Amino acid sequence: MTVNDAVAKRISKLLQEKNMSQYRLEQESGIQHGSMQCIMNGRNKTVTLSTVIMLARGFHMPLTEFLDDEIFRSEHLEVE
Repeated sequence: MTVNDAVAKRISKLLQEKNMSQYRLEQESGIQHGSMQCIMNGRNKTVTLSTVIMLARGFHMPLTEFLDDEIFRSEHLEVE
């Protein structure tokens, strides 16, 4: 699994947990719809730290909380 895949899965999980729409996350985080679609559809292969910080802010949580998930601890996470 790539880092992008892990970020997309984390976004999906948090959207569900927080009963939040992707549109609202885009508005709260400042990430454009096209960029979010690329992340969620796996077309983006290089999610930057800046983007992850924006996502965490969009969810109103610290970056450490966003990254505190089993998916980022996976031994099978591909780091390029």
